[in-house]
Amino acid sequence: MAITKVASSKSLSIEIQSGTDTSGQPTYSKKSFANVRNDVDTQNAYDVAEAIKAVLDQPTRSYFLNSASTLVNA
Repeated sequence: MAITKVASSKSLSIEIQSGTDTSGQPTYSKKSFANVRNDVDTQNAYDVAEAIKAVLDQPTRSYFLNSASTLVNA
């Protein structure tokens, strides 16, 4: 039996500075944006993350393009 991986969803996450720890180092939390098209071009996703960063008050660190897939027993 062949198992097939089917892309089911994508989301874009941005790490946003949420405070500092006891040693003064920044701490981060993730803000996620769901319903990203499964066929999104990575440059377009990056450009959107940069546009979101531009309107945020807090500093940001990293961007993530998260993919979820379903395994189907074909």
